[in-house]
Amino acid sequence: MSCQGCQGGAKFSNAFSMAFQPIVDMRSKQVFAHEALVRGVDGSGAYGVLSIVDPDNRYAFDQQCRVRAIELASRLFPSTDMPHLSINFMPNAVYEPRACIRKTLETAERTEFPLERIIFEFTEVEKLDTNHILNILRSYREIGFKTAIDDFGAGYSGLNLLSRFQPDLVKLDMDLIRGIDTDTVKQKVVRHTLAMLEDLGITVVCEGVETLAELQVLTGLGVNLIQGFYIARPTFEGLSPLSLAA
Repeated sequence: MSCQGCQGGAKFSNAFSMAFQPIVDMRSKQVFAHEALVRGVDGSGAYGVLSIVDPDNRYAFDQQCRVRAIELASRLFPSTDMPHLSINFMPNAVYEPRACIRKTLETAERTEFPLERIIFEFTEVEKLDTNHILNILRSYREIGFKTAIDDFGAGYSGLNLLSRFQPDLVKLDMDLIRGIDTDTVKQKVVRHTLAMLEDLGITVVCEGVETLAELQVLTGLGVNLIQGFYIARPTFEGLSPLSLAA
C-alpha cells in the first residue's frame, strides 16, 4: 500500500535525538510508560528542531521521530516488565494510516519491540479534519497500538472527538494541573472530568505535576498515572531516576 503524500515532500536532514520522561503509576510506584521527547543531538531543547519543521518536511520528520524513539527504547528499556513507549505524532503528517505506518512496523520488527507496548499520542495544535483523525486512531488500534489524546481540554475537537472515539488514555492539559492545590475551581473541573473518563473506560494521565501539593490533590482525586518534574525530569538518551518519596 502506498500514497502520494508519503512519497512527496522534502527530506528532514537536521539530526536530532530523544529524551525520555516517565509516566509513573503511583499505586505500584512503577513506570507505566516513558514519553519520547525531541531533543537536539547535543541534548538541547526541542525548539531548535521543531522550529524548522514545515509542511514540506513534516512527513519525513514524523517518520524519523518514530524510528529514533523505538530504536533508543529498544536499547534502554528493560526486557522484563517492559514499560510502554509513548510517541507523539503529527496527524497532518499522516496521509493514509496503513501506508504511513510501514516504517514504524519495520523498525519495531527489526528491534523486536512489541507493538502492544507502543502508545501513539497527539495534541490538537491546529484545527484538523476530525474524520481524518478518527481514521488514524481507529487504524492504529486495529494494528495493535494504544492511542492517547494529549493536552485534553485545550484542543479544538475536545468532547466531539471523544464522543466518536474513546482512546486508551487521555492526558489532561497541564494548565488544569498547575496550582490545582490552591484552586477549588480546577479541582471541581478535574474531578468531574475524571468521572466522565472513568465512565468511558479511559485511563487518565496528569502531566506537568511540579509540586508535592499538586501530587497529593491529584492522587486524592483518584489519579494514578502521573508525569512531571516532581517525579522525574526528561533524561537525554536515557531513563530518569524517580523521586517517589511522596
